[in-house]
Formats: sequence, structure tokens, C-alpha cells
Amino acid sequence: MLEKAIYLITGVMASGKSTVAELLASKIENCVHLHGDIFRTMIVSGRAEMSAQPSDEAVRQLHLRYRLAAEAARTYYDNGFSVVMQDNYYGEELPRMLDMLGDRNVHVVVLCPNVETVKKREALRGKVGYIGFTPEALYADFVRETPKIGFWLDTSEQSPKQSVEDILLHFRGQ
Repeated sequence: MLEKAIYLITGVMASGKSTVAELLASKIENCVHLHGDIFRTMIVSGRAEMSAQPSDEAVRQLHLRYRLAAEAARTYYDNGFSVVMQDNYYGEELPRMLDMLGDRNVHVVVLCPNVETVKKREALRGKVGYIGFTPEALYADFVRETPKIGFWLDTSEQSPKQSVEDILLHFRGQ
């Protein structure tokens, strides 16, 4: 059995965050799956979307989304739940998010399939995430700029179930 923790899952779009996070949360007793993107979609009027060249308002809303997700994760954690939270925490946003989670028991999981796998998964999704930039460009920036924190998992040849098994195995020993 795993100890109570916040599992922060990140990776580029179409890396499998939502699928893996939901499955992981289902394997942990007393656990919440917190989709960071839900805070973006709650903005019904005046939402500013992220892009390759985001507006100041888009960046402000992104930071608001991160802050709300961190507050929700802390609240669930402080009330006895493990939390699996997932969102696009790129570059310096990852350590910033960890700072917002404070001194709680946090495990970082970075899903990092190769770019060809990301492109295939993007083509199969029911939504389009790559608008204004290519998977290759985002992937290269993500790998270059994101600090090598936590458990980086190449899921290129894995099913979501296999990825979750690797995550559980990795953190059972900690």
C-alpha cells in the first residue's frame, strides 16, 4: 500500500496524462484525481487560451489555474486524501508548482514518450491540442527546459496500465 501523497503528473500534450492519472488514482485508497485543466474550462467568458506566443492575460489565467489546482490539492491532502493531479507543468512551472504544494509529500511523474508516439496519440484524440506549434517543437522545449525532477517515464511502448504499474512500483519503495 502506498503512503498518502500528492502525485503530480506532467508531460507534453498527448503524453497520456489524463488516462494514466485516472487509472493511477483508481489504484490508490482514498484518492482524488484533480484535472488542472478543469479550472481553465470553468472560465466561460473571457478565457484566454495558451499559444506559442501567449498574451499576458493567457499567462495570468494559466498561473491562476495552477494556484487553484494547488489549493485544491493541498485541501484534499490535508483532509486525508491522496491526490493525483495532472496538467502541463512545463519548464520552471514545475518547481513553481512544487513550491505551491508546500511541505506535503509530493511525487513528481513526468510522462515522456518519444515525439513520434506523441504525434500518433494526438492524431487519435478527440481534441486538438497542438495549435500554433508542432509536437516536435513543444517536445524539444519541454525536454530542454523542464528540470529533471522526479520519475521520468518513457511510455512510448507501454499501455496506460503498464505505465501505472511502473509508477506504483517506483513509489512503493519510497
